Amino acid sequence: MPIRVAHIGTGNVGRLALAGLIESPHYELTGVWVSTPEKVGKDAGTLAGLDVSTGVNAVDSIGALLATEPECVVYCAMGDTRIQEAIADCREILSAGVNIVGSSPGLLMYPWQVLPHKYIDPVHEAAKEGNASLFVTGVDPGFANDLLPLALAGTCQRIEQVRCSEIADYATYDGAIVMFDVMGFGKPLEEVPMLLQPGVLSIAWGPAIRQLAVGLGVEIDSITEEYERIPAPEAFDVAAGRIPEGGLAALRFQVRGMVGDAPVIVVEHITRLREDLCPDWPQPAQAGGSYRVEITGEPNYLVDICPTSRKGDHNHAAIVAAAGRIVNAIPAVVAAEPGIRTTLDLPLIGRPGVIAPS
Repeated sequence: MPIRVAHIGTGNVGRLALAGLIESPHYELTGVWVSTPEKVGKDAGTLAGLDVSTGVNAVDSIGALLATEPECVVYCAMGDTRIQEAIADCREILSAGVNIVGSSPGLLMYPWQVLPHKYIDPVHEAAKEGNASLFVTGVDPGFANDLLPLALAGTCQRIEQVRCSEIADYATYDGAIVMFDVMGFGKPLEEVPMLLQPGVLSIAWGPAIRQLAVGLGVEIDSITEEYERIPAPEAFDVAAGRIPEGGLAALRFQVRGMVGDAPVIVVEHITRLREDLCPDWPQPAQAGGSYRVEITGEPNYLVDICPTSRKGDHNHAAIVAAAGRIVNAIPAVVAAEPGIRTTLDLPLIGRPGVIAPS
């Protein structure tokens, strides 16, 4: 029997996850919730960018969504700029007895030692009340800095450092809220954006570092952060909008899990809006962008992950991968014990999507 699944959010990740649900024989789509008024009433197939009619029309309330009696909700609503609202949504869904798999709120990926218990405990209580589970994942934070490094680390005799890097050109990424409001691209360098406010990087990637540390059996003493920003030499356009001369055009940051004075777990992002910017910074393994896992130890590893897609570039491929990780995890989360579940709890391999000849 297909698993009954409802869906929330039709942005970059949500639209592709919704398409995955519609196209998979493993799931029955029961409902879609959207926050944009003009999307209300539209068919889920249209919202997913598919040339199909599902007979499932978008609603604008969680109550209406839960009335369709799903076993699981795929939650891909924006969480970066509405953390408390996203957590409240999850509590309502869990307490109704419905499991959640999604891309947000990212802090619930591994919240311990990152969020105060006043935020974690109510989620656990809601999950216990509803006998339901929650799993938040993605690509980075996500499988590029939990599943993949843990798999490699399992072959090592000794580990001194694990470094997970995203090296990417974001010129084709059209998420304006993330690009401009969260990361601050295009803004004057004297203006510090949300992501670079003191402590925010450590909160955003803290769950990934804490989870990886637990998986490696390491006790992190502290998490530190640093960043470097480069202005645009002249004005130019990207998919999300215009970058003025002098506005932020390249960003490099590191979030480090420290054991004493040693950075044992490092998450690094090198983000350019043009390939010619900052040639001295690390370069991707393929044109446009790649992910990199480096382990210093015995043996050493340097593994480049190069996502590609027949339907788009490296940015599109990475989002497809994030959506695939979410959709494929649904059966394991539905079967899991109630509570906040993590990569450390779930099977290594999720149920694959549709397998068909090309």
